[in-house]
Amino acid sequence: MSKKNTKYIFVTGGVTSSLGKGIVSASLGLLLKSRGFNVTIQKLDPYINIDPGTLNPYEHGECYVTEDGAETDLDLGHYERYLDAPTSQNNNVTTGKIYQTVIEKERKGDFLGKTVQVIPHITNEIKRRIKILSKQNYDIIITEIGGTVGDIESLPYIETVRQLKWELGENNSMVIHLTLLPYLASSGELKTKPSQHSVRQLMESGIMADVLVCRTEHKIPKDQRAKLAQFCNVPLDNVIECKDLDTIYEVPMYLQKQNFDDVVLKELDLKSDKDADLKDWKSFLKKFQNPKKSIEIALVGKYVSLQDSYISIAEAFKHAGADLETEVKVRWVYSGDLTADNIKETLKDVDGILVAPGFGDRGIEGKVLTAQYARENKVPMLGICLGMQIMTIEFARNVLGYAKANSMEFDTSTEHPVISLMEEQKNVVDKGGTMRLGAWKCALKNGSKLNEIYGAKNITERHRHRYEFNSEYIGEFEKNGFLATGTNPETGLVEALEMPDHPFYIGVQYHPEYKSTVATPHPLFRAFIKACTGK
Repeated sequence: MSKKNTKYIFVTGGVTSSLGKGIVSASLGLLLKSRGFNVTIQKLDPYINIDPGTLNPYEHGECYVTEDGAETDLDLGHYERYLDAPTSQNNNVTTGKIYQTVIEKERKGDFLGKTVQVIPHITNEIKRRIKILSKQNYDIIITEIGGTVGDIESLPYIETVRQLKWELGENNSMVIHLTLLPYLASSGELKTKPSQHSVRQLMESGIMADVLVCRTEHKIPKDQRAKLAQFCNVPLDNVIECKDLDTIYEVPMYLQKQNFDDVVLKELDLKSDKDADLKDWKSFLKKFQNPKKSIEIALVGKYVSLQDSYISIAEAFKHAGADLETEVKVRWVYSGDLTADNIKETLKDVDGILVAPGFGDRGIEGKVLTAQYARENKVPMLGICLGMQIMTIEFARNVLGYAKANSMEFDTSTEHPVISLMEEQKNVVDKGGTMRLGAWKCALKNGSKLNEIYGAKNITERHRHRYEFNSEYIGEFEKNGFLATGTNPETGLVEALEMPDHPFYIGVQYHPEYKSTVATPHPLFRAFIKACTGK
């Protein structure tokens, strides 16, 4: 295939938010990649935060961290899980970043005394951010625009798309508009009017949708499809149905059956002699939907009422579970509800326990009780980030006898700070982007469980935390059977702890869930699930 200009696909949403633009974008990316194109996906978020790093997970779900240490929207997790390729800080742009850059330029005098305005200055900066990725030789860049058409905060992005479509010329860009067809039970029909209004609103901004993807609970009757095509100015074949499915991993095949990839390639005037090969994806789906056994894992955290807060962990369970033909049921446990009186009752019969990451002191004691329960009752347990720190605190209190051991995050005057700040973090005032972020090296001890799990001595994993294991206590921990088997080769910081005389009791300071994809399930999750099945 001869190299062409980079082509751009813009994905907008109408009628309501949370329709699944991220999943549709990721599914399209997968289809185009399997046709032989080099594809990446970026997300433009309309909120004014610089990044989601300071957002409460209840506001926006999980904060996803890239290899290069950017704190990004959870949709980037979907992009990586589907495309099996890393994203970077250039794949997530927020209004906060755009305005910050423009204001910094204005302060330096870069605009030579001009009045700084939304058009052209803000829209030019958005364009620059959209085009940055084209330097990496991608054939196609899919840009998902957050929010809903008609939102005040989305207007600069929509205007930028209008300008870009004009500048890029025919067949070099296209707009896919994702919309909702509500079902009225009283009359027993799908209604197209909200979609018509949404497309009209897009047209008022100077943009014609090239493809309409309709989220719906029911199949779209032929006459409704024809009506949508007629009133929304799109060819009949370009009206794509996206029905509610049992799992998000069915979406690529559902869209492929309607020739979604062919429709897109035709709009962009691209040819591919390669059919979409989803053999591995279908094999994953078959195993995922037909497990041979089932286990239940308690996920103990403090944001469990919004499961999107732990979406990468939940998906990593699915990837590794399918690989082992095991259904992983998750029992969501709010750590704030756990007490010494109810812990046995709450956690009885689970096959394994995962203590989740998080920040702040709410629900901490419940997590400490959980670690004690798992350690004493030999229940397989994986602690991630804060989870490892909790295992550290519990061990110091109940095995080493330091009853008041704690993390400096929760008690700055604790006499036994088994988790403390790195020196360079002690004077940090700003909270955003000041943690140990992104990929860091970890050297695993020969012969350790982790060494065996990874089948390697040196690994890199992604981080997102501020506090560290206090190395002053390492000798006492090791003497009493809780071994530091992973350390950062440059700083000597402890990355992982494990207990050899326990079926599976491993705490890691990093976030393995960020690197799990459909094509490459994470070895640590595989090993944990295996241990939970009693293997």
